[in-house]
Amino acid sequence: MILSDRDVRSHIQNGKIKIEPFDMEKQLMPVGVDLRLGNTFKSFKIIHDSHIDPTNVDLELNTELTEVADGKSFILHPGEFVLGATKEYVELPNDLAARIDGRSSLGRLGVIVHSTAGRVDPGWKGKLTLEISNIGKLPVSIIPGMKFCSLVFEKLSSPVEKGYQGKYGGYDIPVTSKISEEFKK
Repeated sequence: MILSDRDVRSHIQNGKIKIEPFDMEKQLMPVGVDLRLGNTFKSFKIIHDSHIDPTNVDLELNTELTEVADGKSFILHPGEFVLGATKEYVELPNDLAARIDGRSSLGRLGVIVHSTAGRVDPGWKGKLTLEISNIGKLPVSIIPGMKFCSLVFEKLSSPVEKGYQGKYGGYDIPVTSKISEEFKK
């Protein structure tokens, strides 16, 4: 069941859902909340290897962190893929999940907000990493602080036994893939 604006408002007011910073009047939507684009981006460097090996890779070595000041733009070129993060820090309880949805206004410019990681698990704590692509034919300016995606909350049939324990929570900057950790066990 998707939560309505009145349920989301109630959960934020009683601290069950935590979003910081958050402006209830500007960001609460009928079935979720709008989240804004943060100031940090991770771009992938051109490498001269034949491929990325998911079993043995440290993508931090192959990325460059860019900090964009408020009021400035990050230019997303056609075919480019970057990681971004939300401006907001989010915490979910163990009986709610959420889904990141892109904005149709950005989609109509060719900007995809997330490639595959659209689910936010119960118990999540941290800023959300966004997998941003420009599938259009023209460069697009994306601006820190702009409304960039929506978070839609879903009530679970019962609380999960164990909240999010993954490798991506708790960061303030975009986090690259840690898939190689799965092969080291």
